[in-house]
Amino acid sequence: MINLAMEPRPPTFDPAEKALAFISRGWREVRDSAGADLQLMRTRARTFKSLADLEFENFLNSASPFSVSAAEAPIAELDFVKRIKPKLSEIRRAYSSPDFSRKVLERWNPRSRFQLDFSGIRDAIVSMDENEGFGDFGRGRLKREGRGVRSKEGETEWEFIRILKTGLKEFERKSHSKDIFLDIERKSSEFVEKVKLSLKSICKEPEDSKDVPPLDVPELLAYLVKQSGPFLDQLGVKRDICDKIVEALCCGRKDPLISHSLSAQDIPLLQNENVHDELDLRIASVLQSTGHHYEGGFWTNLTKPEVDEEKRHIAIVTTASLPWMTGTAVNPLFRAAYLSKSAKQKVTLLVPWLCKPDQELVYPNSLTFSSPDEQETYIRNWVEERVGFKADFNISFYPGKFSKERRSIIPAGDTSQFISAKEADIAILEEPEHLNWYHHGTRWTDKFNHVVGVVHTNYLEYIKREKYGAFQAFLVKHINNWVTRVYCHKVLRLSAATQDLPKSVICNVHGVNPKFLKIGEKIAAERNGGQQSFSKGAYFLGKMVWAKGYRELIDLLAKHKQDLEGFKLDVYGNGEDSHEVQSAAKKLELNLNFLKGRDHADDSLHGYKVFINPSLSDVLCTATAEALAMGKFVICADHPSNEFFMAFPNCLTYKTSEDFVARVKEALENEPHPLTPEERYNLSWEAATQRFLQTSDLDKVLLSNDDTTANPGHSKRIRKSISMPSFSEAVDGGLALAHYCLTGNEILRLSTGAIPGTRDYNKQHCIDLHLLPPQVQNPIYGW
Repeated sequence: MINLAMEPRPPTFDPAEKALAFISRGWREVRDSAGADLQLMRTRARTFKSLADLEFENFLNSASPFSVSAAEAPIAELDFVKRIKPKLSEIRRAYSSPDFSRKVLERWNPRSRFQLDFSGIRDAIVSMDENEGFGDFGRGRLKREGRGVRSKEGETEWEFIRILKTGLKEFERKSHSKDIFLDIERKSSEFVEKVKLSLKSICKEPEDSKDVPPLDVPELLAYLVKQSGPFLDQLGVKRDICDKIVEALCCGRKDPLISHSLSAQDIPLLQNENVHDELDLRIASVLQSTGHHYEGGFWTNLTKPEVDEEKRHIAIVTTASLPWMTGTAVNPLFRAAYLSKSAKQKVTLLVPWLCKPDQELVYPNSLTFSSPDEQETYIRNWVEERVGFKADFNISFYPGKFSKERRSIIPAGDTSQFISAKEADIAILEEPEHLNWYHHGTRWTDKFNHVVGVVHTNYLEYIKREKYGAFQAFLVKHINNWVTRVYCHKVLRLSAATQDLPKSVICNVHGVNPKFLKIGEKIAAERNGGQQSFSKGAYFLGKMVWAKGYRELIDLLAKHKQDLEGFKLDVYGNGEDSHEVQSAAKKLELNLNFLKGRDHADDSLHGYKVFINPSLSDVLCTATAEALAMGKFVICADHPSNEFFMAFPNCLTYKTSEDFVARVKEALENEPHPLTPEERYNLSWEAATQRFLQTSDLDKVLLSNDDTTANPGHSKRIRKSISMPSFSEAVDGGLALAHYCLTGNEILRLSTGAIPGTRDYNKQHCIDLHLLPPQVQNPIYGW
């Protein structure tokens, strides 16, 4: 918008001066007209007084004894006239007195009458420098006044006439000076700026257009009554009564709030609309600003929304993301890529977004991202480089915070809200217990048609190593049972190393990066050609924290230092316990060579022949599977977490420390067996995806969509009808409600180890992910 105040005025003609002259001439005409009217009123009053005097004179003359003869007048009439004559003379003298009119007016002046106070007019005309004058102009307040205000001339006038006269004189005086033009110029500049700000508030950018005020109590009550119409109708409450209640609650709440909520093109829709339509527009604007999609009435939302019939939607929610090279970041990424290869379903991967300070703590090599788009590009480039095809799936982010104590990422806010209701079909929760420890939001099984949990981590094993570990493990075990039961339809455990959870089955649904299989094929070809494939001995690779097997490794090597004399082990890893692990190894004089962590597919690691992993806390070690895929020997404990690998001939397990020494010597003295095609397929993600579909029952769920495609007559999938829930479902619902209430209390959250402020995301998350504040996202209660 052009700032009119900054434009130069023409030298000879100024529209403002012409407008001011017109206004001034108009005010003078009003003043002259008012003066003429007052003069006319005075003239008429004098005329009325003259006529009254004349009539009174005639009355007195008619009462004189000389006007009629004594013979003609009755005796009673003459006596009456004689008695009132002195009184009439006294009245005549009083009436002829000059103070009579003043006294009459004073006595006639009404007491305790309502009178209009036009002080706003005076402020608007006289005090042009005060902005409040324009706000009070013409408002007019009623006062109870007892008497008029006496002017300097001694006349009694109405207050508003005196103010009007004073204002007109002051305005006329200012109109002949140049101050008023400067004043008007300044006012016009302020007016233009206010108009510009108003237009900016209406024509917002797409990101700012979501800033809609939350619903207040009258609007909520009105909407509740409006949506409760069918229920109230069953109770005998007529519809017109409900409409009157809604109108009463919305009375007085007109355009300002609604106009602020709507876009510029929607404001004309308010014209000629009734209260119900305005309320609907108001509710729709708030819901649109929060990204929420309306799914039905308050009483009629009894079924899950219908989703796209052409393709099923799968949402994969995980607790970590690249470049953090952890299993919960890598494996869900590959799962999303291979599930998206099928044309039967659309896939969305939902990963946590960390603010800059947390990124610096988590991501290796000081790698940080300034925006989610930048991190998404990094993730896509990484996975497509390894799978060898373009992965057609969406990547979304939810707010997360890094917990130093738990060394993991905790979701902030309701994670389920970042999957729209239209795509809420199938959910895969990677680490369902971790995602739902402090989940305070929509129940996953209520929003999604089918929810599958995949357990990655043996948290009980980690917790037992901490202070008061046994007691903490006892609590965490029951909490894990609680949240997986109420939030999942089925749970997949990668191995028997995890705790036994409700609705769970054991199956390895993870595969190996195709790059490792190609490395194994290359090494096998070199061996067949007579070349030496492995030029190095043994190594260990893993995040350098005690729980990842470093304690077991140091204990084994320290106990059998003499039996393994001359044995050297290269250790690759970074982590929080790096200094302690290296100090312990140095103190025991172990032959360990510590190196910085690197990608397992790095060329420098191809020449090793033996991979040693003594960890007992893993559920299914990804590094072990990768080493087997590259054709190496793997030495690991005889433990439920390694049960899947025991079927491979290159997997050497041990039960005792003596067996460990024997397996190390055996591996160093022999060459690994080449992988068969069947073994390579079992390690691949194609086989893992097939196992996942079968054990999670997704093959049956997805097959139901194929049936509707084959039978066009059945255009919609048959959904479970609403019926009386079973006892188990009722118990699950009660447990879900209890969990929701407990996680909504900040004191209880903090007492159980939650990160402060993780019930809702913070301001920085709002900026990074372009989100509205939580109190606007959830306008009813601010939860």
